[in-house]
Amino acid sequence: MSDDVRSTTDALAAITEHWAPHRLATVNDHDVKVVKLQGEFVWHTHPDTDELFLVLDGRLTIELRDRDVVLGPQDVFVVPRGVEHRPRAEEEVHAVLLERAGTVNTGDAGGPLTSPLRELP
Repeated sequence: MSDDVRSTTDALAAITEHWAPHRLATVNDHDVKVVKLQGEFVWHTHPDTDELFLVLDGRLTIELRDRDVVLGPQDVFVVPRGVEHRPRAEEEVHAVLLERAGTVNTGDAGGPLTSPLRELP
C-alpha cells in the first residue's frame, strides 16, 4: 500500500458492488476500509474485535438485538466485539469501516455476502 494521500471520494467512485469493502489504508494492525452499502446484510458478530462505522453519505441503520442505531452523514458508531448486529441501508450509503486486519465482513455468519478484502485500483 502506498504512503500517498487517499481520497475517500475517489475510492468510493471506484467501487461498483455493495457490501464489498476495499482497503483505503492500514493503521498498525487495523484496516481502514471504504464500502458502499445498500439493502440488508446478515446478522453476525465479530468475536475478537470491535467494528467502527463512519457514515460519509446516506443513512445507515445498525440493528442490534435490543435496539436500532441510526447513523447519518458524519456519524460514528462502534459495535463492540461479540455484539450481534445487522447493517441495513434503504438507499445507498457510503461508509468508512475501521476493524482489525483480517476481519471477515460477515464475521461468524459466513454465507453469500462474505467478501474478501479488496485493494483499490
